[in-house]
Amino acid sequence: MYKSFCIIPTMQSVLLIDDVSQADVLMRPGRAELLRRLVEPRSCSQIADELGSTSQRVYYHVKALEGAGLATKVSETQVRGFREAAYQAVAQSYWLSPRLVQLSGGPRVTRDRMSRNYLLNLAEELHIEVGRLGARIDETPTVGLSAHVSLADPTRRGEFLTDLQTAIQQLAAKYGGPASDETYRLVLACYPISKGEINV
Repeated sequence: MYKSFCIIPTMQSVLLIDDVSQADVLMRPGRAELLRRLVEPRSCSQIADELGSTSQRVYYHVKALEGAGLATKVSETQVRGFREAAYQAVAQSYWLSPRLVQLSGGPRVTRDRMSRNYLLNLAEELHIEVGRLGARIDETPTVGLSAHVSLADPTRRGEFLTDLQTAIQQLAAKYGGPASDETYRLVLACYPISKGEINV
């Protein structure tokens, strides 16, 4: 006798994709749209009706997503003599690791902290480390701060940099110490933007 089953999955907020084969599965046409529709458990026939496609075609792509660990089967029931499965995405959003598209040539790390390459490397590390928080991100205290400063007067740039370094050094002196389970990374980035890019 056939018995239906139902699994209540724990969805991750973010899934970091740093495997080329997994990224290849995700980037095939139409599959990102399938994952958007699988935020809630759905059967292939339900999605096919919505997309005006066939159940067989949707099933092929959903099984590819499942095989790559991007979706999972959460239930299966008997419907008119046929077994119908429901699938769900494993995460609410997917981040592609910057390392998947790194260009060859030149060292990754530069010692010049004022260079754009250093800032890009720092942004890459931030992207990957936050992505790896995975299912823990909802339970892990994080904070993001953003502000705009005006340094139109070149003489204020040095003053601003000195104040910034002093503030960071004071924080490091006050909260620094051996690594523990409550160790956090503080990342600071400062770069020019145009007036049109400012979001109030």
